[in-house]
Amino acid sequence: MQGVFLDTETVNPEQLDFSALEALMSWTFHPFTAPAERIARLQGAEVVITNKVVLDADTLAACPSLKLICICATGTNNVDLPAAKAQGITVCNVSGYARASVAQHSLMLMLTLATHCVQYDAAVKRGEWSAARQFCLLDYPIMELAGKTLGIIGFGDLGRETARLAEAFGMEIAVAQSFSGASHEGRLPLNELLPRADVLSLHCPLTAQTEKLVNAAFLAQMKAGALLINTARGGLIDESALADALRSGHLGGAGLDVLSSEPPSRDHVLLADDIPNLILTPHNAWGTRECRQRLLDGVVSNISSWQAGAPANVVN
Repeated sequence: MQGVFLDTETVNPEQLDFSALEALMSWTFHPFTAPAERIARLQGAEVVITNKVVLDADTLAACPSLKLICICATGTNNVDLPAAKAQGITVCNVSGYARASVAQHSLMLMLTLATHCVQYDAAVKRGEWSAARQFCLLDYPIMELAGKTLGIIGFGDLGRETARLAEAFGMEIAVAQSFSGASHEGRLPLNELLPRADVLSLHCPLTAQTEKLVNAAFLAQMKAGALLINTARGGLIDESALADALRSGHLGGAGLDVLSSEPPSRDHVLLADDIPNLILTPHNAWGTRECRQRLLDGVVSNISSWQAGAPANVVN
């Protein structure tokens, strides 16, 4: 059986144990695959692993030997699921692997914004502490998270773990109603949640319903001075509207691990140098070695289940 991993570079394989994967079948590993290389690299392969390489309907149609697509991630938007199903290709993803890593990163962004530690670090390195008359600098506001309300949109595995960690800091948790329409006792509609939350953290998937959910009208409903955290998908936010809300001072700050286009162009609207209190990290909330190994182990488990005739984590 032949397998192809199209973008091993995304998991930094030098730091991981690939032995269990290699034992499953004969593999060809590609660090990176450009769109024009997809079809040629998939010829003769029965199993493909992709993290972010797009497998659209045309690509799948040109690869008749494919039987299993393993998405080395939770999100499935890079695979045409209906086309795969019509072609008889099973598609599996991995969930749950990033719980600790992404929740930790979400709290890091909250704490960094709440304490203005980036600005204080820069001030110290500019010599402002050395030149001060007093023993400390208090030039930037510092927020205690204890007693503040954390609003969470998307209360799956990652949202729940973020809430658990935030409660350890003494935060009150308010959860938005589900976009699925399911009723959950105690959850709030957005028009009640947004004015109440001191910090808002996004953990929902990117769908037609949630694309640019955070737009100008949404931001206007948020409490003045509130913080926005996004470790989910960049497309959840209207980035021009966010830049305006930060420049105006209506938002107290934003911490983002994701953007609508990745990697971003140098002229991306959120890379402008006049946007205050914005922290950007390069989509690496999931990047701990432990998290990446769990992800790879999840792919191994999915392939093993499929080989045994009992596919698991099927998404199509």
